[in-house]
Amino acid sequence: MSATIKDVAREAGVSVATVSRVLNGTDKVTAASTLRVREAVEKLGYSPNFLGRNLRKRETNVILVIMPSSEHSLYMKICAGMQAFAQTLGYDIITASTNDSGDVESRYLNMLYNRTVDGAVFLGTSLDPETLNRIALNYDIAVCCEAVVGANVLTVNVDDEQAGYDAAKALIEKGFRRIAFIGAQDSARSSRMRETGFRRALEEQGIPLPDDYVYKNSYEIHNGFDAMEKFLSLPEPPEAVFAVSDTLAMAAMKKAVEHGLTVGKDIAVMGFDNISMCDLMNPPLSTVEQPCILMGEIVCKKLIDNMSSDKKDFGIYTVKHRVILRGSTGD
Repeated sequence: MSATIKDVAREAGVSVATVSRVLNGTDKVTAASTLRVREAVEKLGYSPNFLGRNLRKRETNVILVIMPSSEHSLYMKICAGMQAFAQTLGYDIITASTNDSGDVESRYLNMLYNRTVDGAVFLGTSLDPETLNRIALNYDIAVCCEAVVGANVLTVNVDDEQAGYDAAKALIEKGFRRIAFIGAQDSARSSRMRETGFRRALEEQGIPLPDDYVYKNSYEIHNGFDAMEKFLSLPEPPEAVFAVSDTLAMAAMKKAVEHGLTVGKDIAVMGFDNISMCDLMNPPLSTVEQPCILMGEIVCKKLIDNMSSDKKDFGIYTVKHRVILRGSTGD
């Protein structure tokens, strides 16, 4: 049978409270008692229940990251940024994918409610602003890369509206006038804001955006195929296409190639995110970069600061995006 903390106390000739103080690293124990406790731990092979101890302390040094999908390298890069910073302070990051299920998301949140984790970061959420605000009153949470309008919660993201504007402007400056748009449903704030910026850039230059040049469904890859199939069936297909994610843009590129077109010459394609696969495409995909590593570092730092402060930071932190032109737009 495994040794217990009472066995250690008996072996060392001290109280259970003294053993607990030694294991927790407090300085209120004499050097002699500390030595006896450590010798007893080694002799008995005692393994403290760190989870139970941390729960009693209401600390676990663990942050939960909840994401809509584990297949998106954008999320993985943000997590990498979080992990790099968290490790410097002795924190660990665990990830959970909801597969866009609100029920699954709610189950994962039980880890926050029962203090299995110290805080949670949402990389997209199905929760409404009111629910997020209620959670934020009692628990440390943050939102990253997919802001929720009306939520008074620590948030880190890019300026999606300006990013969409800059993407369209880059295509316009290359001489394109028939430019199509691939987005997601209006419930996805990032897509909606990127579309707003995209439309603003076209309107400023007097460039029309026919309804046939707009395709919106979801972020699933097949919608990139379907969008390009629709565009290429038009009497006057677009010269360029902007998609609100790299995966949608990559699918659109593939469909264009299947139709015998040379991407970057016969038709231009631009994505959004700058995921790792962009450079591996043929031709490489032009895109709008979100600085994922930096976003992860910032949201992790701000969240950990909130964990140790009575004055919570519910600010919105906007990081800079960057338009990257590559072969898919003829660069």
